[in-house]
Amino acid sequence: MTVPLSDTDRAYLEQAVRIADRGWGRVHPNPLVGCLLVKDGTVIAEGWHAEYGGPHAEAMALTLAGDRARGATAYVSLEPCRHEGRTPPCSRALRRAGVARVVYGAADPGGDSGGGGDELRAAGVEVVGPTFTERRARALNPAFHHRFRSDRPWVALKLATSIDGGIAARAGEQSWLTGPEARDEVHRLRASVDGVMVGARTARTDDPRLTVRVGAPPRVPPVRIVLDPRATTPLDGALLRTAREVPVWIFTGPEAPDAALAAIEAAGAVVHPVGSAGPHALDLDEVLRRCGERGISALLCEGGGRLGAALARADLVDRLALFVAPRVLGAEAVPAFPDWPAPVGAVAAPGPDSGWVPAAPPRALGVDSLLVFDRIREHD
Repeated sequence: MTVPLSDTDRAYLEQAVRIADRGWGRVHPNPLVGCLLVKDGTVIAEGWHAEYGGPHAEAMALTLAGDRARGATAYVSLEPCRHEGRTPPCSRALRRAGVARVVYGAADPGGDSGGGGDELRAAGVEVVGPTFTERRARALNPAFHHRFRSDRPWVALKLATSIDGGIAARAGEQSWLTGPEARDEVHRLRASVDGVMVGARTARTDDPRLTVRVGAPPRVPPVRIVLDPRATTPLDGALLRTAREVPVWIFTGPEAPDAALAAIEAAGAVVHPVGSAGPHALDLDEVLRRCGERGISALLCEGGGRLGAALARADLVDRLALFVAPRVLGAEAVPAFPDWPAPVGAVAAPGPDSGWVPAAPPRALGVDSLLVFDRIREHD
């Protein structure tokens, strides 16, 4: 159950949400959190979770405020934690600082970390929260919320398409659709995940590097993952040439030749044999389970269309990031959504009936547009 807010409270809380983004790429698998301390209508300090293992947002704000925190209101995007982890409980820090009121957005889903709001109430602090719906809370920190409900990684699928729904002018041809602003945003998305995944055809055709080369570097570079049933990833391609610099995992099937597997391993990549799901197709459930067992909690799939469709058919896509370029590719174009199930293909008219809902307002990135949708799950 969410709690209504005054316009003033809502404005400060939304400011805390924006501040939280300053930790992007540096705090994963912890959530992004922002905190404002307000007293007598003035912001006296702001904090955010800036680094995994470092001070939480509340701790940073309290340190900056010092004695001025007594009697203040704390606006926090996520419920203050109550567990003793790498840092002391935020609920205790707020109480000791003499904060009089706490307004928070999302409930903390953790069994150990959650419940800080109730702890503060029991100590006599006025608490307002949670004020966000479950869907809003999950949209802000999707991978964090996902891990309390599933043992597989959270999966985001990124596709760049033309306005007529194509991802390339024709099969086997690389097509640059989007402009520099959109490509920069893709690097930003990579910085927030543990792994970046492509199919074997994309690895061969596009020769991607899949690294983060724009903006602040992530705390841990994401593992580069190729689903390659027949072990056809080019040995002289960008991925295997740099496999000793940034990790590369190649998932292969029973049909992969031993000599090809040995050559890939000699290049420095790690080979993960998995079961088959048909001709030239891997068991995606097993792929994701293996990724989860090896510490991957959030994956960004960058294509191609067949891999995206296969993940969608298996209902393994949790977020769709659709970059739409103002171009028309024509009748020979490779479709962005080949054989997608009907509810997923209905993203042009999102809503409960389509199985997808907007996770954020549409954004203009130069001449391109970014549309982000979250899959509706049973707990929504």
